[in-house]
Amino acid sequence: MRSLSTAIILMLLIAFLLSAPTSFSQVASKPYNENQDIRADLNKAIEMAKKENKHVLVQFGGNWCPWCIRFHQMAFGAKAIDSLLKADYIYMLLLVSQDKKKRDYDLFREFGYPNRFGYPVFVVLNGDGKQLHIQDSGILEHCQAKGYDTTKVVTFLKMWSPMAVNPATYQK
Repeated sequence: MRSLSTAIILMLLIAFLLSAPTSFSQVASKPYNENQDIRADLNKAIEMAKKENKHVLVQFGGNWCPWCIRFHQMAFGAKAIDSLLKADYIYMLLLVSQDKKKRDYDLFREFGYPNRFGYPVFVVLNGDGKQLHIQDSGILEHCQAKGYDTTKVVTFLKMWSPMAVNPATYQK
């Protein structure tokens, strides 16, 4: 009887583990909007950030970039990161066309050429649209596994949160 109970629990656990990632990866397999109006979406994100006293975390990348998709999946799959994003950021995916002829090079110039780091690359903006930081995603990768290091990402998000960059936070 005990072995039957163990077998049933094991089968249920395996079924749960196999079904959860499949449904999650189906939802997030193409997170970038291929028909995105980049400038309009960016302006909306900045307006929301100002209204909600948050920053904008812009993730430059595309559905053609496996590391971009990995980060996006982790952002919503790791509770510590998801909660920081919801509390302090308007998180937006900014599509970079795989076709280099269709890329908005003026936007890259406006943001200090974040594309020099490859993809994904992150730009943190305040509620006025002022650029605060460019983050190379390679620094956030896990050194022993293929993926991002949750601790490094949490640290990055905390260091560029509205409270962290507010001088009043550090006054007596």
